Order: sequence, then C-alpha cells, then structure tokens
Amino acid sequence: MSLPLLAFEHCTVRHLNRVLFADLSFRLEPGQHWALVGPSGAGKSTLLATLAGRYVVTGGSATYPLLAALGSDAADPFFSWRKRVALVGPQATFRASDHHGQLYYQQRYNAAAAEEVPTVREYLGAGPPLAATPFWTYERVVDVLRLGSLQDERLIKLSNGETKRLRLAAALLRNPRLLLLDAPLSGLDAATRAWFDTFLAQVAGSGSTVVLATAASEVPALITHVAVLANQRIVQVVPRAQFAPAPPRAAPPALLDVPELQALSTPRPDQPAYQTLVRLRGVSVRYGEKVVLDNLTWEVKPGERWALTGPNGAGKSTLLSLLNGDNPQAYGKDITLFDRRRGTGESIWDIKRHIGYVSPELLHYFPGQLSCQQVVETGFADKLVRAAATPAQRALATRWLRVLHLEAHADQPLQ
Repeated sequence: MSLPLLAFEHCTVRHLNRVLFADLSFRLEPGQHWALVGPSGAGKSTLLATLAGRYVVTGGSATYPLLAALGSDAADPFFSWRKRVALVGPQATFRASDHHGQLYYQQRYNAAAAEEVPTVREYLGAGPPLAATPFWTYERVVDVLRLGSLQDERLIKLSNGETKRLRLAAALLRNPRLLLLDAPLSGLDAATRAWFDTFLAQVAGSGSTVVLATAASEVPALITHVAVLANQRIVQVVPRAQFAPAPPRAAPPALLDVPELQALSTPRPDQPAYQTLVRLRGVSVRYGEKVVLDNLTWEVKPGERWALTGPNGAGKSTLLSLLNGDNPQAYGKDITLFDRRRGTGESIWDIKRHIGYVSPELLHYFPGQLSCQQVVETGFADKLVRAAATPAQRALATRWLRVLHLEAHADQPLQ
C-alpha cells in the first residue's frame, strides 16, 4: 500500500486565538488531484494554507508521509517536506530590487520609479533550483507559461493575468511534489482559461499533485476528486465523476436592502450635472518601444455603462489609469474628465473624488493591517492609508458594509 502525500485526521487548526478548523480530516493519495469548492468564506483558502503548513495543528494527527520520505534522501540536512510544497495564493507580494522599498500602485505607470522593481528574469532567477535534476527549468517555465516576451518587463507593469502566470512559473521552479493553487482562473482571459487544462496536464505529467480552490462551475479536467466546504468544514467528498455542482441561484430579494442601496447611490443635491464624463481624442501611451494604447478616441456620457474587453496585457488597466489620475502620461494628452480638460490646474484629488475604483492589482497595495471598516474609509482619502474619517464618514462607511452584508467583518484585518 502506497504512502499518502498527507493525512489529516480529526485535526484542530488554529491561528493566534482563532480556531480555523475543528475535527478536520483530509487525505491525499498519489495520483489524486483535488478541487476545493464552496461559497465565499467557506474556508477554501484557509484549507490550502493549512495543507501548506502555514497554521498550527493543536489537536488530532497531521502527517506528510510521502512528502517526508521524498525529502529524506536529500543532501541538505535541513531539508523538510515543506520544500516539496508550493502554494500560489491570490495576492502577489513583490518588493523593490533592494528588498527594502515598499511598492506603491502608481509606480507601475511611472517609468523612472518602475526601474526600482525587478524584472521577470530577475524574479525567476532569484534562487537556485531545489531539485538536483529539475524537470521545471527556467527555460521550460518561461516557454510553458508564455513569458518569453516579458522577461525584461518590470514586475509592477504586468497585467493581472501575466502576474498569475509569473507566480505559477516561480512555484514550478521549486519542482514541487504538491502544488496548491488558490483561485488560479480568477483574472485570466478566455484564451488563457482554455489553455489552463493543458497546463495542468503538464504539471501532473511532471510528477506534481494538484490541489486547487475554484468555483464549482470551473473544475478543471485534471481533477479526480472534489471536496465541498461550508462554514470552515468539509461537508462532502466525492470522486469528480460523481460531482454535480448545484445550479446557481439568484439571491432572495429580501437579502438586498434595495431602498438603502438606492439611498446610498443617489447623487447628493450639491453634485453638479456633467455633460461629458470622459472624452479622449487621439490618445497614445507607450513605454520605450512598447505601444500600449495607439491613437485612442473615446467618449462616455452620463447614464452610459461600458465594458472594456480584451486579452491580458491589451491595455485595459492602462486606459483606466488615465481616467483615475494614476498615470503621469495623462498630462499633455487631449483628455477631458467631468467637463474639465486635464492639465488645467486640477489636483489628483479633484479627479479621484468623483471616481470609485476597484481592481485585482489595487488590492495588493492595501496595508494588510487595516480593518475592513478602515479599508472602506480610504474612499474618503487620496491614499491607501488609514484615513482620519469624520463621524459622518464612519457612519456612511458602516452603512455600505451593512448593505453588502460585511458589517460582521468591520473590525477584521483585511489580510
């Protein structure tokens, strides 16, 4: 009988003073590949981190028989099973080249400041391989993850999808026996999603076992078993062939306080009525030889709703950065925002105060120690720091948390 990669039996898992899992049992055998599914907050990400050894097991039995055996013959006397595991979480943690400087969101659009950030080549070549004869070499991960044209690109300039591929490449360079992926399809364009099944087959072919957290409707073809989570518990374990995801259901109308949402969204009486929200005429953006936007003309009127579509790296985020006051190349361009031509004496805050902005990349730069309440309150300021909110602003932030069913998490740290 073969050894399991890992075996958790009736475990209690804790982090500081919180119990993350009670009576957790999970067993991973060679040849299996698992998908963790369940609603938001069910514990999928926490389970991946637990399997990676990030949290303390205070009760029950947690062992890694096969992973420990694979490392027992390594020349490194400090080798542990953890070096056979790679976890790719939802957020990137890049640092400046000197390893001390903190990155900031607008840095990606500032050519001089971006030079402080490592390139893709430097990031992937930062450490020696953990295997003596690695299957995943630098050349192979660059080819398989389609990073060839990005090797000299600064990390901070990568799109969300390109960053995902880079982090997968970095994980594979560890030549892990167990690869843990948290929401790997999030932020990927249609072409990359179609490619993902082929990629996972290559990973499995290299000898790695895959466990990933994903939506029930997006279980990759490689998966052999599915674990369904709810409220920090595994409530169902089934072979992939027997898994039938429940059809999506619309939230009951009673869960949404429509009058409160309308009240929060209604413009204040003192807000002016604009004729043109956005107008760009012949706008181009380039970084060195790379043209990101080429002679773009576009106009947005009040009441319109636009969707910007295109593959990863097409320039969608760069276009939004021109509107949000984050990109210095907006100066000198024919751009009008809220009936006012850019470069006519307005401050960045004059622009940002009219715009709500959310993006996967922006999330990486929020200080993790901020509470959820404080994160919402940064909407009243022009920086991603704890804002000196007035009582009225705090009350307004609380109303938004309540209408989005997040009030119970108000004091919880973002990370």
